[in-house]
Amino acid sequence: MRVIDLPAAPGALSLDLDRTALVVVDMQNAFASPGGTLDLAGIDVLPAHDVIANAALVCEAARRSGLPVVYLTIGYPGNLSTAGGADSPNPKKELALCLMRERPELRGKLLTFGTWDFQIVDELTPRSADTVIVKSRYSGFHATALDSFLRSRGIRNLLFVGIASNVCVESTIRDAYFLEYWPVLIEDATMPAGSEEIQRATVFNVQTFFGWVASSEDVATALREAVTA
Repeated sequence: MRVIDLPAAPGALSLDLDRTALVVVDMQNAFASPGGTLDLAGIDVLPAHDVIANAALVCEAARRSGLPVVYLTIGYPGNLSTAGGADSPNPKKELALCLMRERPELRGKLLTFGTWDFQIVDELTPRSADTVIVKSRYSGFHATALDSFLRSRGIRNLLFVGIASNVCVESTIRDAYFLEYWPVLIEDATMPAGSEEIQRATVFNVQTFFGWVASSEDVATALREAVTA
């Protein structure tokens, strides 16, 4: 058993690395790049530069430690068959679907399979050993194979990086908590869809009610030390 003691809030957490995975949430051009969905909606994506760098730091340390790296991406086929019909609230709330409905010139260009907007940012391109799971709702556990993938490998601890911290990251963390996983939000490797106050609210929610919060440097250092121990 490979155990690390991770500095975190509200308290340090002991993690068995053989039962731990890294989850990379929606690090797509849509949410992290100029010209993507968030940018088109008027949300500042400049902070994503540092978030991507911190996420890359954690990804590299996780791979060196032998942790499974699971990428979640949100998107839809061109016919929007998984987006939700007339009785679904998803088309009325999900940002890309709203923008494509309101601006006809964007139809088929946002979070649509095969588009630049849907792609994971170049800096975080998955490796051959990584797993990519596509979802059609905010939570990575909704109508996907994520839970069965993790349970089949004995995973109980989940490290989270990604965008947006207050939407898909927090939604997935909440479901992880309900499913008896131990979630850790890596604060500086996440970014909200909105202001710094929103990020603080997500951090408060996670460390108070749903899990733990750590920094990218502390996570990467702990993982590196486990490799050299």
